[in-house]
Amino acid sequence: MTQTVKNEGNGAGSARGLPLKGFGLLTSLLLAFASAFFTFFASTAVAIFSLLGWNLIGHHAVNYANSYLWVGLPAGLLVLAVALPVFAVLWVRAKIRG
Repeated sequence: MTQTVKNEGNGAGSARGLPLKGFGLLTSLLLAFASAFFTFFASTAVAIFSLLGWNLIGHHAVNYANSYLWVGLPAGLLVLAVALPVFAVLWVRAKIRG
């Protein structure tokens, strides 16, 4: 027997299969802060390993705490500054459409 699957969720309210409509306020805030949190730690990890290579190969003595201050924090704040308006617009659209 052959079964067919209806593909109902791939309209204008999705991006790469992820639904982008119907987010509540708490969900929107959680997604915005989670994306900033992930970006902070991912960019900090890359910066720490880069400083490790820089210090080992070049015999430098750069402090690893600089990776938090100069890489992780600006990256996290930048993503938060972009994600909050994006998810706020999605939330407002969901409220307007009812």
